[in-house]
Amino acid sequence: MSVTQRKIVPKPKALNCPSCGSQLELRGMGTAASIACGYCATTIDATNPQRQIIQKFDARFAIQPMIPLGSRGNLKGTVWEVIGFQQRGITVDGANYFWREYVLFNPFKGFRYLSEYNYHWSFVTPMPSLPAMGSRTGRATAQWGYDTFDHFQTAQATTYFVVGEFPWMVKVGESVSTSDYVAPPKMLSSETTENEVTWSIGEYIAPQEIWSGFTLPNTPPVPVGIFANQPAPDAAPATKQAPGRPWKFFLAMAAALFLMMIAFGVMARQEQVFKDTFVFNPAATGEKSLVTKPFELKGGSGNVQIDIDTGLDNSWAYFSMALINEQTGDAVDFGREVGYYHGVDEGESWSEGDRHDDVIIPGVPGGRYYLRIEPDTDPPTPGASAINTRSVTYTVTVTRDVPFYFRYIFGILLLFVPVIFMGRKSFSGSNFESQRWSESDHGTVPGMLPQSDDDDEE
Repeated sequence: MSVTQRKIVPKPKALNCPSCGSQLELRGMGTAASIACGYCATTIDATNPQRQIIQKFDARFAIQPMIPLGSRGNLKGTVWEVIGFQQRGITVDGANYFWREYVLFNPFKGFRYLSEYNYHWSFVTPMPSLPAMGSRTGRATAQWGYDTFDHFQTAQATTYFVVGEFPWMVKVGESVSTSDYVAPPKMLSSETTENEVTWSIGEYIAPQEIWSGFTLPNTPPVPVGIFANQPAPDAAPATKQAPGRPWKFFLAMAAALFLMMIAFGVMARQEQVFKDTFVFNPAATGEKSLVTKPFELKGGSGNVQIDIDTGLDNSWAYFSMALINEQTGDAVDFGREVGYYHGVDEGESWSEGDRHDDVIIPGVPGGRYYLRIEPDTDPPTPGASAINTRSVTYTVTVTRDVPFYFRYIFGILLLFVPVIFMGRKSFSGSNFESQRWSESDHGTVPGMLPQSDDDDEE
């Protein structure tokens, strides 16, 4: 059995406009303080039984609201009716900026407001008490709940057009001092007159939510630019991503890899299985290659490090080598070039190269192995005897299961990829914030120093 919820909507009372005679509907159930005629834009004092005219306005300048008066829609879980509309504006550096406000009414929850500027929308609620005022980073702040709002802008706001019902005495030409404080997606706003200060809190709302809630035709206009309390893209609505979060991720993962590197380094056997010294004479005739004595590589698959230490002096040598399994004949071929040079140039000593080199071969199965080594170097000077030709002395050391740090270093380098990607998103968010705050009275993001004139000239 299904139950259909019945909506009880109060029937509006009606009266005639004292200026043009048009019939007016009272949707606010007697709570409105003023009414602006939708036909001639005359403003009437709703608290006066004689319906005294507060102000007459040239209806030719009427502005059509995007949400028609009388529309009912569901926002934030409550059904609201649009009963009033006004356009307001400020003048900054000779330029006029206009926004529009819609008065919403619910008989059980009272009044709320929708504010729209350049198709950016905010759902506005009157505040029951004043926020705590303070300052940080050189500008004023307002504290409300757990949120700190930074001062954005202060200006004189003027009412340019009104229609419908309002819970205060509204009239065209009225001017108040407004101050906005933002903590996206929220914004605190104050309006100050000679007699009172009122505060409200607005929360950014997607245009699609309004169009869906009020069942408006077509699609909502796309917001233009960046608004004061517009959430940054790819950010949770009520949270801000810490600027250092990508680097915290990098440090955490790099620390994990570093600990793994230390652990595997401690567990590595580093067992020396072979060491011998050989002499190579470039002037000697015959076979240059040699074969070492066999040595045992214990355990399963593991790495093998082969070190070559030479006595080279202002010369070089190339060692073509192969690690050969005595039982299977499988071979791993590789080569290493070693060179060391030094001297004095214009009274200063210099050197380059190294007398030592090494190579690590990963994944070598256990078994008996030997090395085949074929050295090569500069050919002897023509006519020189074998005695006068410098020979190359070199020592070969084979070590089983050595710490292999390159993979971890490479892993740490790879971590820069997500950091750069996340950093770009942070930069995008930073650029977003810069554009937001460029429209404020301060021109810079809170906590950032303004650019000097010298920087601008550069």
